Amino acid sequence: MKITLAIIAMLLLGTCSQPPSVMEQILRSGELRVVTRNLPSAYYLGADGPQGPEFDLAARFAAELGVKLFIYSVPNVADAMRELESRRAHIAAAGLTRGLRLPPQTGFGPPYQQVREHLIFRQGDPRPRRLDQTYDGHIEVVAGTAHAATLEQLRVHYANLSWVENPAVETEELLYRLSRREFDYTVADSNEFAIGRAFHPEIRIAFDLSGGKALAWAVDSRDSSLLKRVTAFFSSARAEGRLASILDSYYGATDRFDYIQARVFMEHIESRLPQYRHWFKEAAADVGVDWRLLAAVGYQESHWDPSATSHTGVRGLMMLTEDTARALNVVDRLDPRASIFGGAKYFVWLRDQIPKRILEPDRTWFTLAAYNVGVGHLEDARILTQMHGKNPDLWNDVREHLPLLTQEKWYSRVKRGYARGWEPVRFVENIRGYIDILDWVATDSGPAAQREAGVTATSATSTVVTPTNPNSMLTPRR
Repeated sequence: MKITLAIIAMLLLGTCSQPPSVMEQILRSGELRVVTRNLPSAYYLGADGPQGPEFDLAARFAAELGVKLFIYSVPNVADAMRELESRRAHIAAAGLTRGLRLPPQTGFGPPYQQVREHLIFRQGDPRPRRLDQTYDGHIEVVAGTAHAATLEQLRVHYANLSWVENPAVETEELLYRLSRREFDYTVADSNEFAIGRAFHPEIRIAFDLSGGKALAWAVDSRDSSLLKRVTAFFSSARAEGRLASILDSYYGATDRFDYIQARVFMEHIESRLPQYRHWFKEAAADVGVDWRLLAAVGYQESHWDPSATSHTGVRGLMMLTEDTARALNVVDRLDPRASIFGGAKYFVWLRDQIPKRILEPDRTWFTLAAYNVGVGHLEDARILTQMHGKNPDLWNDVREHLPLLTQEKWYSRVKRGYARGWEPVRFVENIRGYIDILDWVATDSGPAAQREAGVTATSATSTVVTPTNPNSMLTPRR
């Protein structure tokens, strides 16, 4: 009898033991699950792999915990909330505004960024200074967002205020459509505008609709264990400058893909190009391309700065990734000669991925786009071009469809998902402009400052990556 009672007591004690905390579950599984959205201000697959401010922060947090990061995207905020509520995700890192209604047993972490809501108009159109000056225009915003809620609150003071809520777009697409004068105004957060302005230089801020609001992660808060770790992470990231560094890399004042500044470019032709020109010519001769093309790529990537380094770890004059440099046997990416020769070989490898039926000059423009966004996303854009009844072998047709990779209704139909489709379009346009200027001023009969400098260096060895089947680019792989 005593033995039976002892066994029952032990069983009762076992059933009364506390379940593992959320943090303990994460550490035991070795995996942090984060739900996000395919947005330039959150997460996307870039040419160099996953990118975006939310991805960078989540990756650092997972590394600090010593676990693997599993990050996945959903179409909208409501879906992200459902993932949290179902406990399929531990964290929602999706550009969420504090104050958003959260599911039960879910809480906000500390704010990590302050943003403002801007009313946006197009340069060349009259700039409104007050909302009543928009009455004769057309305002369009994303449905079900804080932007629509802000306009609803402001209608108390502006009775004739009206707008259209579009449920099928994100703010990025509205900025694009505004730049094409499809309507008169939209609303965007300051971080969304900072990215959108890089690709649509025509858009401008009319005025702020509201004061600052805070962005934060939403966290599984069945207990306080995960929330405490998230709070500590952001506290240290802020104190050590890591948070500011990540945000500045995406929203800094200097556009990653700047537009042709002819005066600065001309100055750099005289002050920087002479050090590298003969290497551009030598590398171009080795692979059979125009040296001005390689020089233009180098300028677009680094402004001919051999020590250039991006926040994603891409380095050197031709901005090679670590994996690409390794494949090309480029030992030191900061060695300008090695970088130029590596970049030339990488360009030719990319060109070999383009179907042989595509002729020049389109073949070069496709190769440049792949240099920027990656062969996979370029393939997706060609598939979308074909879906729209256009020619996937003509750059002018594909360039019109690359921006569709920012729209969920289109990128969800191709393999690699979201991409900042404006970037390769601007990238190619910039390089074509640089080539035109180099054709004009950087001739062998030009000024002495524009001729080759007598610089020598030891030879670098390179190995070209074996290309995949170049004729498979129109086949969607699911």
